[in-house]
Amino acid sequence: MTELQTPGEERLQRQAAPEGEIAAATRTLVVGPYLTRAAQRTLPGQSDLTRSDEARLDEAVGLAAAIELDVAQTLGLHLQRPRPSTYLGKGRVEEIAGLIQAEEIGLVVMDCALSPVQQRNLEKAWGAKVIDRTGLILEIFGRRASTREGTLQVEHAHLAYQKSRLVRSWTHLERQRGGFGFLGGPGETQIEADRRMIQERMTRIERDLEAVVRTRGLHRKSRARVPYPIVALVGYTNAGKSTLFNALTKAQVKAQDMLFATLDPTARATKLPHGETVILSDTVGFISDLPTSLIAAFRATLEDVIEADILLHVRDVSHGDTQAQAEDVESVLRELGIEPDAERIVEVWNKADLLEADERTRLLNLAGSHTGAGPGPILVSALTGEGLGLLAQRIEGQIARARSTFALTLPPEDGAALNWLYENAEVLDRHADPAGTIALTIRIAPEKEPRFLNRFEAAQRIGGTP
Repeated sequence: MTELQTPGEERLQRQAAPEGEIAAATRTLVVGPYLTRAAQRTLPGQSDLTRSDEARLDEAVGLAAAIELDVAQTLGLHLQRPRPSTYLGKGRVEEIAGLIQAEEIGLVVMDCALSPVQQRNLEKAWGAKVIDRTGLILEIFGRRASTREGTLQVEHAHLAYQKSRLVRSWTHLERQRGGFGFLGGPGETQIEADRRMIQERMTRIERDLEAVVRTRGLHRKSRARVPYPIVALVGYTNAGKSTLFNALTKAQVKAQDMLFATLDPTARATKLPHGETVILSDTVGFISDLPTSLIAAFRATLEDVIEADILLHVRDVSHGDTQAQAEDVESVLRELGIEPDAERIVEVWNKADLLEADERTRLLNLAGSHTGAGPGPILVSALTGEGLGLLAQRIEGQIARARSTFALTLPPEDGAALNWLYENAEVLDRHADPAGTIALTIRIAPEKEPRFLNRFEAAQRIGGTP
């Protein structure tokens, strides 16, 4: 039993069988009930017209595979409009019921957002468990979270979602539903008690998360005393952020060809070519139709993104839906209060090693002809290292925009001053004359500039503003 759990809550979690065993033994049907293009155009806020239904269904299968579900069948459907009671039309519901019986399906993943009523009615009609896209993403996040903060944030979002779906209607199912996941089950007689315990636990988690936020605030203040620029990686899930993070920092963050392989944020200090230290932060991947509750829950985790000096928007340019994925990332950034065309955002076109020669040439030409307000994109391969040197230079250039450049000379015996410069500034150029006098060109952060000028009064400003 964990520190925050009551005996009743522990009972709820014990009722669910180990998730991996259940997933491996659960034959799953993935259904993609997508509105026709004409129907999408009639709805407000629909920006997913560039993504093909096939790609959307493939992504849903990838989400199911991320928690090791045994996907036995997939089914793509076109809808003119969702039905309030079952989302699908009566004929489709009956058709799928026959497929479920014939294929011995135990779980149906609906790649859409279902109301509790729709979910309950479909489970009655099909005699199988049903989860929607939100439930599936929450299930993945529940598996991936490993830090205390990540676990608390996921569980809070998970409980809020589950609370509305605790209803007295599961006795017809072979296995009853529940726990804090979607593959196990609470008994019908405990529904009201479980709902109350869920609310009590949510309240305790909220208090605990407040403490986490305070701790993160203290960490940020501590980092501000030894200020390093923050470079945060953002992008669609499986765009290669963790591989790029590893390549830039020589770290060993988990990097797999899997949706949401990274959930808990990771930060490492790394040095740029001219000696500047930056904090590189790897964050959770974004995805289309990311549940609003999860964006809210992970807001504390995403504070590094909100406050970052530079955002690297990592895109998988080898993916057929790369543009639609970019739009999804930009949508989430807007929800975090970040405009996608901000000057601090650098687009990193990753997975160049997977491109055909003609497409590589086209993208290189496109990047070279960039005329937008912000910096142009950079084509890289985090796997092979192609373009990473240019990316490091771009990061340095972005940091330099807010920094001043100075020229100064040091006597050959002043090793302490030279050491101070290397630790606190970027040494852009250094050479010595025959007498040993060292001429330096350095670039320094605004917050360190007063100490620099106090120590090196003879330094001459050659770039930047006072």
